Amino acid sequence: MSLQKKSRRVMEGVREAHDGMTAVPRKKFKKPNGYILDIEEIAQGVQSGSRLYLGKAITLLESSNPEHKKDGQELLNQLLPHTGNSLRLGITGVPGAGKSTFIETFGEMLTSLGHRVAVLAIDPSSSLTGGSILGDKTRMEELARNPKAFIRPSPTAGTLGGVHKKTRETMLLCEAAGYDIILVETVGVGQSETLVRSMVDMFMLLVLTGAGDELQGMKKGILELADAIIVHKADGENARLAKKTVSEYKQMMHFLQPATESWKTRSVAASSIDNTGITEVWEMVQEFDETVKESGYWKKRRQEQTKEWFRSMITDELHSRFFDDGNRREVVGLLEKQVLSDKLTVAQAIVKLFE
Repeated sequence: MSLQKKSRRVMEGVREAHDGMTAVPRKKFKKPNGYILDIEEIAQGVQSGSRLYLGKAITLLESSNPEHKKDGQELLNQLLPHTGNSLRLGITGVPGAGKSTFIETFGEMLTSLGHRVAVLAIDPSSSLTGGSILGDKTRMEELARNPKAFIRPSPTAGTLGGVHKKTRETMLLCEAAGYDIILVETVGVGQSETLVRSMVDMFMLLVLTGAGDELQGMKKGILELADAIIVHKADGENARLAKKTVSEYKQMMHFLQPATESWKTRSVAASSIDNTGITEVWEMVQEFDETVKESGYWKKRRQEQTKEWFRSMITDELHSRFFDDGNRREVVGLLEKQVLSDKLTVAQAIVKLFE
């Protein structure tokens, strides 16, 4: 046997002896192709700020495999002490308001100031095929290439309930990876806005010029969620009209309950094309952060959000366990037929189901 082979054998024997004395069983994440990745390795990779490992961690948490779900929660538990240290901003707006353009411009400015920015986009999965758009990286090309930024679409898998779990957990992973500003983008004005409001510190609404026309397609409830109203695309011929729209929104907000205690909802004009008003938006966000922290409401909101998350997860788990039972699914099917054939009222069917 050559000296090189002998040396290798000796070193392998030393490693095995050392591992036998000191090694602690480490959880592995087995991928479909058979490749095994150490959970602690993923955790360390996330904490090092690696976008590659952050992506792997999110994929693990999003997996529907029961074993992967278990491993994902163990990973999240390891990283929890390193979370909660970011400023979470929700951004919504009517279709055509330029949310992606604004986020890219805003994100580029923040990274130039030394911040690390994560963008989580609530992506509407098809209720028929389960497929999703996932087009955010193509709509934010510059920001996607920025080493200080991370963009991740969060497919809802056809249900908004998925927003609660996946987006919240992804947000925690991003915080553990050192991203100090997290932007959560929603697809438009609807139920998803209420869910996103429940997981961010500040909620911003992008609108277009002409407040009167804008309100025709906007529910009052959406305005009541907003901490800031950004009149976007305030450039060219729209610049003058944007100022008027800002004033109109300021007047409207006098008649609405503030979305956050100790903070009065502001409105500002901005243009991502001319890069105007973006700095003012950031100054407003910083002022909001300082105000709510000084008042003590920041901590209160975070605790309320965690409690709401906990309770929503109870509902999700009850629903999942209820329908995972094959016999119960069969009973539900039979009762549905009786309801549809008018043999039972819906209320009677429910009573029978829970007997």
